Amino acid sequence: MSSAREVVLGRVRTALAHADRQSLEAVPRAYAAERPTADVVALFCERVAEYRATVQRVAGPEVVDAIAAAARQHSARRLLVPAGVPEQWPSQLSGEFEVEDGTAMGTAGLDRVDAVVTTATAGIASTGTIVLDHRPGQGRRAATLVPDVHLCVVEESRIADDVPSALADLDPARPLTFISGPSATSDIELDRVEGVHGPRTLHVLVTP
Repeated sequence: MSSAREVVLGRVRTALAHADRQSLEAVPRAYAAERPTADVVALFCERVAEYRATVQRVAGPEVVDAIAAAARQHSARRLLVPAGVPEQWPSQLSGEFEVEDGTAMGTAGLDRVDAVVTTATAGIASTGTIVLDHRPGQGRRAATLVPDVHLCVVEESRIADDVPSALADLDPARPLTFISGPSATSDIELDRVEGVHGPRTLHVLVTP
């Protein structure tokens, strides 16, 4: 068994040694020469909705009211609003909801949260995907996986045409989470079950 291991490791070392001396060819990006549509925001909203998520476009001053309305729609009373969101969000929401930032909250505490409210690092129009890198305003990864409802605010300026365009602006050193609709899986009989690996409900608010 050990000799086979050494053979494999030897081949890896050889490949790595050759890789250091080889120049990498540029990857052709001709397919990205044209935008998929002139209105990437509309395409993003369309693709997000195709994943059985709720999506709505909201004017900037109406964001907090829209968050509150979405929370009521999903019967959410206890909200996790991570530090780093616009400061008026938690202060205005706390009048009606129980609001926490989740800083010292363990998994059991997260399980008692009805909904998490976050911003987003990017949106991808062609796939209807939301990207979080868990910087301030987005909370740690567990905070967006355990609660049953995710209310996500996406700025139009952060919506990219396609995956390569989005990746070019992301920091690969950060913990990236790609979200395409509510969490869903299927068993061997293809029965769809939602909420197994993350939020059962995704509600996206798109703002200027």
